[in-house]
Amino acid sequence: MRILLVEDHAELSHWVAKALRDARLSVECAMNGADADALLHTQEYALVILDLSLPKMDGLDVLRRLRARGSKTPVLVLTARGGLNDKVQGLNLGADDYLSKPFELAELEARVKALLRRSQGQESVTLSCGALSFDTVSRMFSYGGAPLALTPREHAVLEALITRAGRAVSKEKLFDDVFALDDDANIDAIEIYVHRLRKKLEKIEQGRVAITTLRGIGYLLEVAAPK
Repeated sequence: MRILLVEDHAELSHWVAKALRDARLSVECAMNGADADALLHTQEYALVILDLSLPKMDGLDVLRRLRARGSKTPVLVLTARGGLNDKVQGLNLGADDYLSKPFELAELEARVKALLRRSQGQESVTLSCGALSFDTVSRMFSYGGAPLALTPREHAVLEALITRAGRAVSKEKLFDDVFALDDDANIDAIEIYVHRLRKKLEKIEQGRVAITTLRGIGYLLEVAAPK
């Protein structure tokens, strides 16, 4: 499945494309609206990630022309124009989802996968590890049958871990998922959020999960051994 990423900010385009490719998705990039419109006129894509403030042709015009051609390709609008009017106009023109900048890469990845599943007629998927579960459509965590309250950063770290449950995730990968778009962030901040998550995950006994540190490798989300 090919995704078309339409984003004129080169660095942001690089990071988003890298994150999606790391998630085993095929990504092509366009840097302006005119190129995107030309590609969408001649090529088939499983999903379009579309900025609105684009050179040569505004993103809303790209979306309008795409739908006028009868295309039902899912479109995720990704933009700093997060005002209500822009959001309503984009959805009315046929956008399937809307994510405002700044955003977390983990959230973008989850929304992309949800749209791809929906377009293929698949139902929502719940990821589980012990008593911890994550609904990939609602993006809600539950633990021991109860909702798990998390800050946005804690949520992003735990989402990155549960999507790779049972596999080691490097600190660098977690940092890219959670902080790559924050120029002031320090990679050591990951340790702070892992520590906070461990405290929250200690609260139950049956099906308790733990975040294990693998020195020199990264972190592993796994079912904890009984105390």
